[in-house]
Amino acid sequence: MAEKGNGAKKKRADRVVRSRVGAASFRRRALEPGTPLDKDLRKIERLEEATRAASRNYIALAATFAFLLAAGLLADSHAVTGQTGLVLVLAAVIGGYLALTIGANDVANNVGPAVGARALTMTGALALAAIFECAGALIAGGDVVETISEGLIDPALLPNTDVFVWVMMSAMLAAALWVHLATYVGAPISTTHAIVGGVLGAGLIGLGSSAIDWRVVAEVFVAWMLSPLAGAVIAACLVAFIEINMIYKPDKIVAVRRWVPVLVALMAAVFFAFISLNVFGDIWGFGHHVVLFVSVPVFGIVYLLAGPWVYAQSEGMENRNQNVRQMFRPPLIFAACLLSFAHGSNDVANAVAPLAAVLENAGRPELLGLAGVPLWVMLIGAVGISLGLFLFGPRIVRVVGEQITRMNPMRAFCVALAAALTVLVASELGMPVSTTQTVVGAVFGIGFFREYAARYSRRRRYYILTKKGRRAASALPATPDEMRRRKLVRRSHVIGIVATWAVTVPCAAGIAALIYTVIDWIR
Repeated sequence: MAEKGNGAKKKRADRVVRSRVGAASFRRRALEPGTPLDKDLRKIERLEEATRAASRNYIALAATFAFLLAAGLLADSHAVTGQTGLVLVLAAVIGGYLALTIGANDVANNVGPAVGARALTMTGALALAAIFECAGALIAGGDVVETISEGLIDPALLPNTDVFVWVMMSAMLAAALWVHLATYVGAPISTTHAIVGGVLGAGLIGLGSSAIDWRVVAEVFVAWMLSPLAGAVIAACLVAFIEINMIYKPDKIVAVRRWVPVLVALMAAVFFAFISLNVFGDIWGFGHHVVLFVSVPVFGIVYLLAGPWVYAQSEGMENRNQNVRQMFRPPLIFAACLLSFAHGSNDVANAVAPLAAVLENAGRPELLGLAGVPLWVMLIGAVGISLGLFLFGPRIVRVVGEQITRMNPMRAFCVALAAALTVLVASELGMPVSTTQTVVGAVFGIGFFREYAARYSRRRRYYILTKKGRRAASALPATPDEMRRRKLVRRSHVIGIVATWAVTVPCAAGIAALIYTVIDWIR
């Protein structure tokens, strides 16, 4: 009887096992690609993703309209006697829209390399950029600005303030529309150049070519060509220096302790001079030579402080390239914050300077030479930039940080340092450069340097193995893997971004000319 009971239990256990195996097999077959259940599940996943994306879009749209409404109401509450309330409200809405697009496109370039290097998460990068952008705008961005953007228009040739007001409003709207379009297609551009193009186009229609300072236009185009090239060359040289002196050294720990404090101190000195001249230059009144002289003790102090920190971080570190690259993660985060602060203090003027000029001159009998920026106007610019960064900035962050070329903390550190050094040298030479184009140019330079290094290392290895010379090495056919490694920069992004840079000024000018023509016909 006991044997019969055991046999029955064994049969029941076998049936349970077979049923479980059959169910698992059925599930595996049902979830195989191409089966009806798999197709249904994929449709459900796509529907859920589309629903989440639509909800995010609705939230972003609602937040945008709420911000623009608040900007208009704020402008209406600050209107003074003799000024047209509708003009002020319209100017505040356009200025807020421009601030949103600046945050979505221009600000995202500062933290894009840090996100691509995995030094910061997307949320952390957006939060840090928003905080330091607002701080830069509110602390150092409220000094007196010129009412004529970039000095393109001669105020003596303006017939009345009405022409000036509508020229500036047309320029702001044209720049905002063009930057919005560039953000939608994923192209990082210079909002400064968009503003210049807008003022140029509206000024040509409203005032004629004689009112345009063509020397300033020529300087803008020269800066457009030189700033990305300079950023690319400096970034590539920095990466080459680090790889030669640290990555390719047998004892990487000793190399790290020797050179990382030097690079961190160099970064501190460059950013000190950069922020002193470009952010607080008008406030402090220090000359270039004084700032550069003070940068020397800054370098020495930071070097003495960075030495013990690097020694402690490298204690027990494995002799690996990955560990060397990770040593640049904290300095990279610090550099991204400083870039955002400097950008907030300088480029917030792209949104608030034209707006302040319109608010100061609307309804006046004659044009003011200078316009002070009220605090509530600075708030519109700072909040608009931060909101645009949070709502629409991730697209450009991914393009700059991930889609052009692969980033790591070492390369992203070189991008930030190269951008600050390029802008510092350009300001010393009196050239107006774009921080955005400098950052993106530095990313391009690092990517093309990686391609060159990959080709050179392959040829060098073949030369050592065969000892037949460089001609034989260059004639060696490349494998498919090596061909993929050679193109470490996406050519489609290079062509698309450079093409967008080339047409920014003329396209913004054309849009502004069309807007001013319509406004002039209506009024």
